[in-house]
Amino acid sequence: MDFSVPPCEFRAMLLLTPGPVTTRPEVRAALCEDIAPWDNSFKDFLADLRARILVLAGGVTGTHATLPLQGCGHFITEAALRTFLPPGGRILVPASGAYADRMVRLAREAGRVPVPLPIDQGRPADPAAIVRALAEDPTLTHVGVVYSETGSGVIHDVPAIGAAVRQAGRRMIVDAVSAIGALPLDMSAQPEIDAVVFTTNKCLEALPGIAFTVARVDRLLEGEGQAGSWSFDLTSIYQHALRSGWGSFRFTPPAQVLKAVGRALDFHDAEGRPARLARYTANMRTLYAGVRAMGLKPWLAEQAQGPVIVNVHAPADPAWDLQRFVDALKRRDVLISNFHNTPTPTFRVGCIGAITPDDMGRAVQAMREALDEIGVKQREPVLT
Repeated sequence: MDFSVPPCEFRAMLLLTPGPVTTRPEVRAALCEDIAPWDNSFKDFLADLRARILVLAGGVTGTHATLPLQGCGHFITEAALRTFLPPGGRILVPASGAYADRMVRLAREAGRVPVPLPIDQGRPADPAAIVRALAEDPTLTHVGVVYSETGSGVIHDVPAIGAAVRQAGRRMIVDAVSAIGALPLDMSAQPEIDAVVFTTNKCLEALPGIAFTVARVDRLLEGEGQAGSWSFDLTSIYQHALRSGWGSFRFTPPAQVLKAVGRALDFHDAEGRPARLARYTANMRTLYAGVRAMGLKPWLAEQAQGPVIVNVHAPADPAWDLQRFVDALKRRDVLISNFHNTPTPTFRVGCIGAITPDDMGRAVQAMREALDEIGVKQREPVLT
């Protein structure tokens, strides 16, 4: 029997979701190696990777620690809520959209008490409103913020919100899942942050399967024993690293995915975070202008539109069908989400990943052709 493996072939598909994203061939190629995660060479690699991620988040050695967890962004968010809030602990969550709603549910089902703060989902959260809410309820110990809310496309001002939280003497957990690697972040300047949580398959342009937090060490130790879950206990992950070394992974890791993360970070280092943000912003502007030129209406006003994802109002034409539109785009080698998270019907297009404004221009042309194919002539939006 022939066990030889043919070389991988990749179709030139533009994956325009807010994650997973289009990746470079070199990143995908890093998967093509059988790895023993307990091997000393892998341990050296993992220790170095954790140090690189600490720098990425603006963490300080000894003050902060990089902690990996197998799985998706929801896993690491739940782990942070369990670790840094005791059972019954209360957290204020600005209701910025679908991912803030998910933080609320994760907190509630973990036995914590989330308190949603109603805000306009089409605008960044107002730090003054957070200050008022904290002043009115001294039992709130934390604020949970989604830095980049992909449900809407809005970017929230984490430094400004953090300053308000710090002034009130409270602490913060930041969901930076679709922010890390593009949007600025400096944990050394924000001591109110207990933890920043994120995955690698968005602005880091790596692959799904692994999540990270960069967390304050002193508060990790304060949270010992309160997670109520061995799997989702960040203090346990930290203590394992102290016992076994920073190259040791508690439970079996997705080793090949981690190797791909390392390769993706090489490209991030070469490009630089500001340049990556500029590229994503140019992608967004190409898309935003392109859909408007087709007679479609973006869900956000231009001044509120962030660089990560653009939601576009669904056309009111009776021929509109999101899945048919997605299928027509896929035949043109462009893939977008087949669902939306906005209060009114939309389709959503990611602007992140290993793509350029030229790629986005090709995607806009594919959208024009797809709308024609499914017979959508009336482009004004469904607003109810």
